[in-house]
Amino acid sequence: MTTALITGSTAGIGAAFARRLAADGHNLVLVARDTERLAEQATELHDRHGIEAEVLTADLATDDGIETVARRLSDRRNPVDLLINNAGFGNKGRYLEVSMADELTMLKVHCEAVLRLTSAATAAMRERGRGGVVNVASVAAFVPRGTYGASKAWVVQFTQGAAKDLAGSGVRLMALAPGFVRTEFHQRAGMGTDNIPNWMWLDADKLVAAALADLARGKTLSIPDPRYKALMGVVKVAPRGLLGGITSKTGRKYGPQ
Repeated sequence: MTTALITGSTAGIGAAFARRLAADGHNLVLVARDTERLAEQATELHDRHGIEAEVLTADLATDDGIETVARRLSDRRNPVDLLINNAGFGNKGRYLEVSMADELTMLKVHCEAVLRLTSAATAAMRERGRGGVVNVASVAAFVPRGTYGASKAWVVQFTQGAAKDLAGSGVRLMALAPGFVRTEFHQRAGMGTDNIPNWMWLDADKLVAAALADLARGKTLSIPDPRYKALMGVVKVAPRGLLGGITSKTGRKYGPQ
C-alpha cells in the first residue's frame, strides 16, 4: 500500500482527495491546523476503508509548521509516495485593502510552503525512482487578478518547471487549476457566493477524479473541466488590456483578491 500526504485535508478539495485516495487503498498522512477535526477525519476514513490514516497537525503559515511536514516527507523509513499540496486561502478585498501581514501569509502558504514541501518530497522520491506531487493552483493563475492569482501563477510555473527538470526520474509533478468548487473556501474568506452562476460551480469529488486521471497520463497541468478549459482557451487569445479590465470587475464580484 502506498502513502499519500495531503495538506489542508479536512475540507474542500483536500477532503475530496482524502476520500478518493482512501477508497483506492492508499494510506494517508492528513495535515491541517485543527487536531480534533483531523482525528475525526482519520477515524472515519480508517473505519470506512480499512486504511491507516496518520494525523499531522501543522500551520503552514509558520516556519515550524512547514518544517514539521517537510521532516515527514523526508522520512526514508516511512516514505510518502504522493504529495497533495492543497492548503490555501483567499483574502477578501482589493490590492491595498488587504493588510501586508495577510498578503505575506498568503505567499507563505501558497508559495514558500509549496516550494519547501515539494522539494522535501521529490528529493526522497527521486532516490526511490518513483512518486508524484499535485500542487493545487487555480484558473486565477491565468488572468491578471491581484495577489491571489499571482501566487497561483507562481504555483503553475514552478510546478511545470520542476516537472521538466525531473523528467525521466520517475517523479511526476502536476499543477491542478480548478475554477469555483463547492467547498468552505469562500465562506472562510468571508465572501458571498449567491451571485456566482450555477454553471461555474464544480463538484470536488469529480474534480479529484479528473485530476488523478491527468496525473496518471503524465500531464503537468490539469484544468479538470471542459467549461473552464474553454474559458482558458478564450483567455489565451484575449488582449491583456481588455482581459485585465474584465477580470478586475469579475474578480471583485466573485473571487478573492
